Amino acid sequence: IFSKRNFKGLALLAALGLLAFWLASAPRLSPASAIPAHTANAANGQLLYNAGGCKSCHKANPGVAGLDQNLPSGGAPFKTPLGILYPPNLTPDVETGIGAWSDIEFVNAVQRGISKDSQHLIPAFPYTSYAKMPVADVLDIRAYLMSLPPVASPRRDAGIPLAFILRRGLGLWKWIGLDTTAWTPDTTQSERWNRGSYLVNGPGHCGECHTPRNLFMASDTSRFLMGGPHPEGVGKVPSLHKLIESKRYKDAADLVLAFQNGESFGYEHMSAGGMGQVQSNLAKLPQADLEAIADYL
Repeated sequence: IFSKRNFKGLALLAALGLLAFWLASAPRLSPASAIPAHTANAANGQLLYNAGGCKSCHKANPGVAGLDQNLPSGGAPFKTPLGILYPPNLTPDVETGIGAWSDIEFVNAVQRGISKDSQHLIPAFPYTSYAKMPVADVLDIRAYLMSLPPVASPRRDAGIPLAFILRRGLGLWKWIGLDTTAWTPDTTQSERWNRGSYLVNGPGHCGECHTPRNLFMASDTSRFLMGGPHPEGVGKVPSLHKLIESKRYKDAADLVLAFQNGESFGYEHMSAGGMGQVQSNLAKLPQADLEAIADYL
């Protein structure tokens, strides 16, 4: 017979389990002391902004007339297997953008996946890669964004079932899915190779699409850049290994030309699966950085 004592015991276990979940899933914020003494470099921020393809995701809301499509005012739908996301406004508008954000709030969003109001951000925003960047580079991106014209573009709620529970649960996922180890150079490789490694692994976040996921939807680092299912749920993303051996490109210089010119110069598949937007952003990078990326790949 189910007694009151049994009921109280189960209620206590449920309460303890809920408390454990709440504590383990709490946002782990970087402290204000994580902000280094740094003179922001907006020009470097613009370069990293292009390397990261920020505008491609934070496109202007197509439902609002008159918005400048060259500004990352957010609101355009972004399809994911979980539902539709609406990346937010990155312009310095005080009410609807990042104009009222502090440096540490921006860093926590970009590198820890935590919003200004302390909610976990869904990792369609590639903070798992941005976590590898030096904080100074993140502050440079902020400086560039703050130099843009402010645009009023209100936030749109994500079309995801039980969004609050999902976001809170991401606090548990981050224990296995978010590696906050900073990128470090390989001393056995050249300076150019290391520059390419940084751009690919950090701001470029190439592994977010080109590295398959494990059972827990964390990147399977044992198959780094080996391709896999498309993150939007349809089709596949190719491997970035053996690009020359597979005869996709003649050499590193040929890959640079593909980055710069895409399918307009006959490089097939450079616009497939969203790669066209990536290529258009890469084309804005300096020649030396494209050579570094090609050398690394």
